[in-house]
Amino acid sequence: MDRHALVTGASSGIGAAIVERLLCDGWRVTGISRRPGPFDHPAFAHLALDLADVETIAAAVTGLAPTALVHAAGLLKVAPLGSLDHDDGAAMWRLHVDVAERLADALAPRLPQGGRIVFIGSRTASGAAGRGQYAATKAALVALARSWASELAPRGITVNVVAPAATETPMLKDPSRATLAPKLPPIGRFIRPEEVAAAVAFLLSADAAAITGQQLVICGGSSL
Repeated sequence: MDRHALVTGASSGIGAAIVERLLCDGWRVTGISRRPGPFDHPAFAHLALDLADVETIAAAVTGLAPTALVHAAGLLKVAPLGSLDHDDGAAMWRLHVDVAERLADALAPRLPQGGRIVFIGSRTASGAAGRGQYAATKAALVALARSWASELAPRGITVNVVAPAATETPMLKDPSRATLAPKLPPIGRFIRPEEVAAAVAFLLSADAAAITGQQLVICGGSSL
């Protein structure tokens, strides 16, 4: 099977780390982002797309027939009750959940036997003070993954979520979260993007064919 992954959020952070790992593993990768990623590789193609414009997604991927979908694009806005920005909440829901729905709806019927879907979630899906809107969107991804895993299992297609704790990406340094700084995990450092990418690569592999409908938490002990 020609291994071809469609990866969102490919220009930076976790998405870029996933692209790099998959290219190293011999995958062909189509990366979706607004701006080109830092990749000069014959197996990489960039699809310029603003995922916030959800109505354009289905048409944009019409000509693609990947064997794997990885939705890594993300947005984090934090606020406590009494100060919620409902536009921020809607934007996170649109990017995390609506985009996942539209991509899966467009691509799942074309995925081959043994295809893969992986969503990048978050350890905060179980709830986190000041991050309720964000946590809700990531919890929704788990519900979608479990539902679609059940639907697609007869075709040998797996659907899983990789849920890291605070990861060393530009999002970690966003000034807008200064009032709710991330907590250092017990291992004494933040999660590295390449560690998340390694977990994704495993879930896309043939060795993970029996793993579906699961959330793999990479938290450095934060959940203990």
